[in-house]
Amino acid sequence: MSNILDTLKHISEEITNEADWGQPAQYIPELAEIDPAQLAISVCTADGKTHSTGQSDKPFSIQSVSKVFSLIAALGRTGDQLWTRVGCEPSGTSFDSIVLLESERGQPRNPFVNAGAIVTTDALLSGREPKMALAEILGLIRAMAEDDDIHINAEVAKSEQRTGERNKALAHYLASYGNLLNPPDLTLGTYFHQCAIEMTTVQLARAGRALAGLDGAPNILPALRARRLNALMMTCGHYDGSGDFAFKVGLPGKSGVGGGLLVIVPGRVSIAIWSPGLNKYGNSKAGTRAAARLSRSMGWSVF
Repeated sequence: MSNILDTLKHISEEITNEADWGQPAQYIPELAEIDPAQLAISVCTADGKTHSTGQSDKPFSIQSVSKVFSLIAALGRTGDQLWTRVGCEPSGTSFDSIVLLESERGQPRNPFVNAGAIVTTDALLSGREPKMALAEILGLIRAMAEDDDIHINAEVAKSEQRTGERNKALAHYLASYGNLLNPPDLTLGTYFHQCAIEMTTVQLARAGRALAGLDGAPNILPALRARRLNALMMTCGHYDGSGDFAFKVGLPGKSGVGGGLLVIVPGRVSIAIWSPGLNKYGNSKAGTRAAARLSRSMGWSVF
């Protein structure tokens, strides 16, 4: 993989020249004004090296990428009991849809749609204060990235609390079916702060090493659980754009409306990409194109 950095630079130059960035998430005020014309890519390889291009040291709001880490933490705390409260099937709906919750009696299709992530956070929260649950998520991410300089952006969290009416509706609907163990506002406050975690692509790529099963990664994630999480990221990691991402990129990944992507090549590399403009699915527009070109150039598709 001696040509990885040259490949990253070439892809970054192509994407920049195309200037087809999309629009940042407009419903979160702290994110809406971010310049979309930004791109960072980091690739962590099996030899422990990290190759980067663009603004790879600039922290960004990981948003729904945090769902991967909260799920790891919740499974570590509750084991397979969590799967009695949330499924593992693609939804075919947008990330904040309430449609299936009614027909499926309050059980979210998977832990990556917002309703499923709220249930996951609720499971992690149960029996303790929100600050303890958040400390566990942050501690896990810092341990996986081997970097303590990862924090929650309080202003982004407040912005989401002020404008997160759909998430509030989802939480109360879940509670109406008995699928929240804590008061909705308590779970939501924890969830909003979890989504406001900030990371650089370097940190995020390093945190993904355990999911990729790379030698030298912190011994945090059992191999079977990593395989299952990769399967969920492949089938559910991009909401109603998951099939499109699998078709174009061919790799497990998780997106966030902050423009971040965590992409895994099992046994080979962990990839983090950030570009804040979104496509129609709510996934990074330029980032998805970059992931597709990187997978194709390096022959990394799992198919």
